[in-house]
Amino acid sequence: MQRAERLLDLIQGLRRRRRPVTAETLAGELGVSVRTVYRDIAALLRQGVPIRGEAGIGYVLDAGFDLPPLMFSPDEIEAVLVGMRWLTERADPTLARAAEDVLSKVAAVLPSHLRPILLDGALFAPAFCKDMVVDQVDVAAVRAAIRNGRKLDIGYRDEAGNPSRRVIWPIGLTFYERVRMVIAWCELRQAFRHFRTDRIAEMTVREERYPARRAELLRRWQKEQKEEQEAAERRASERLDAPQPVTVQ
Repeated sequence: MQRAERLLDLIQGLRRRRRPVTAETLAGELGVSVRTVYRDIAALLRQGVPIRGEAGIGYVLDAGFDLPPLMFSPDEIEAVLVGMRWLTERADPTLARAAEDVLSKVAAVLPSHLRPILLDGALFAPAFCKDMVVDQVDVAAVRAAIRNGRKLDIGYRDEAGNPSRRVIWPIGLTFYERVRMVIAWCELRQAFRHFRTDRIAEMTVREERYPARRAELLRRWQKEQKEEQEAAERRASERLDAPQPVTVQ
């Protein structure tokens, strides 16, 4: 690996983290010695890169520093390509168009020797499921409510078709092969629930914001998901360890 490429990878390793990272961790990612990381950090500091470090804690890149898009590596370009092609096939129409716009904008700023990786890329994300569900509400409005922390008043039908009225606090949207799922706090159940967008029969975006920070709600939801997964794994392990009945012929 050339030094210039290593310095860019080092910056990227710092940029993808919000908390300090040790020189040992960076050295392991880059495949170099800790001493080399120290020298590279010093070189970046001389070039004005805003890196803060503290002995025993690690290094962190100050907010606001960024690299121009021309610094995309071939792997990063292919990651953008696959991600945008996946969204084009599976996202709501507004987000699908945005994915196409992202590819065109990235192509416009790439140097000529890298542009074929994007425009003639050999990586695809086809829609294997031809029976994609049809949403009855504007999923772009759901995404806007998530960004703005707005409550949603929805009419919902469960798997059996039973209707209910819910006021939810949307905090996330998960994309699956065939469906999209809203992660939300449900005022009716006073708990986190998941709502398929194709089962939302009607929806009103309320003006009021929900009285909690979305980041905190996400942390609580993630903690619950982890606990539920661990409990399921314990139950499965207990079933395997339980003595099996003996059949006498």
